[in-house]
Amino acid sequence: MAAASPSSDMFDAIVMAEERFHGEGYQEGYAEGSHVGVVEGRRYGSLHGAKMGSEIGCYLGFALTWQCLLQKCTDEKNSKKRRALDSLIGMIQKFPYEDPTYDKLQEDLEKIRGKFRQVCSMLNIQSDFRIGTERSSLTF
Repeated sequence: MAAASPSSDMFDAIVMAEERFHGEGYQEGYAEGSHVGVVEGRRYGSLHGAKMGSEIGCYLGFALTWQCLLQKCTDEKNSKKRRALDSLIGMIQKFPYEDPTYDKLQEDLEKIRGKFRQVCSMLNIQSDFRIGTERSSLTF
C-alpha cells in the first residue's frame, strides 16, 4: 500500500496540473489585464477630457468676443443678446473642470451646448463653425 501512495500522488499531481496552471494563468492574465486597462483608461480619459476642454474653451472665447463686440450697443435687442452671453459665460465658469467624477458632467455640458446654440441663433451665426476646407472644421 506504501508503493501505491506515491504513485497516486504522482497521478494526482498530473491530473491537478491542469487546474493549477489554469488558476495561475488566470491570475497572471487578470493582473496584466488590470494594468493594461488602467493605461488604456488613462489614455481614453485624457483624450476625451482634452476634447471637452477644447470645446468649452471655444465656447468661452466665442462668448467673450461677442460680449466685447456688443458692449457699446445699448438697444433692447442687443441687451437680450448680452444677457444670453452672460448666462453662457456664467455656465462655463461654473462648469466643474477639475472633478471628472461629477455626476451631472454630461448634463451640464449639454446645457452649455444648448445655450451656445441659442446664442448663435440670436446672433444669426451658424453654430457648426465650418472654416475653410472640410477637413479643418470645428464641429462639436
